[in-house]
Amino acid sequence: MAMLDYTRLEAIVRQAGCLAMAHWPGHGHTPQRWDKSPDNPVSEADLAVDTFLKQELGALLPSAGWLSEETADHPDRLDRSLCWVVDPIDGTRDFLRGRSGWCVSVALVSAGRVLIGVLDAPARNEFWIATAGLGAHRNRIALHASTRTELPGARVPADSLPRIDHDLTMVDKPNSIALRIAMVGADEADLLATLRWGYEWDIAAACLIAREAGAAVSDAFGAAFDFNKRDPRAFGLLVTAPAIHGLAVARLAERAARLA
Repeated sequence: MAMLDYTRLEAIVRQAGCLAMAHWPGHGHTPQRWDKSPDNPVSEADLAVDTFLKQELGALLPSAGWLSEETADHPDRLDRSLCWVVDPIDGTRDFLRGRSGWCVSVALVSAGRVLIGVLDAPARNEFWIATAGLGAHRNRIALHASTRTELPGARVPADSLPRIDHDLTMVDKPNSIALRIAMVGADEADLLATLRWGYEWDIAAACLIAREAGAAVSDAFGAAFDFNKRDPRAFGLLVTAPAIHGLAVARLAERAARLA
């Protein structure tokens, strides 16, 4: 990635975070908001950050395609060797409530794999970045994922747990799925699992951060992710300490098969 100006990329993502903060209710602002679909909120901040990132990242790397939650998808991204995969504000519910559990998420994908993942969580004073093969960092400090070897007691970012999982331990759950993924890379959680359909822009950057920190990352069935697909969805997500990944896949197998 010698052709990419990393300093400029970091500056762009930080500027996007500042733009989001200028709309954040936690600082006394009241952004316009509406529902894209039932229980799927969006705000003027999401659209402003999306517009800014599309312009600036497009200028940074004109050859790259574009896939974002807040932009109409265009199939020409499939013909590009590189593609930006972006969620301008991941964790919109926390954002609109004035809570800190949201971030700007930017990933650069090539041949189905994430090359660079960046998260800016300005309300938490956290800037996360990973480059494939070069590790992951938060606020310039290297990250090392959990080394837990047993599933019982594993820390999970959750509001509640089903009875079958009461041997796990709940920890703080930001609304942003990207931040929850990154928590495993930062050894602040041992396991994150979802059993529903989700989109690439929610997870691409954070999955690289977790993986480069040493975590195991897969879909709900234990398979590797492929990014910049024609259909940018995948069923489920499993991010864990490496030693418990197989145990987690086995525990979730019946539920995943039933819900997929």
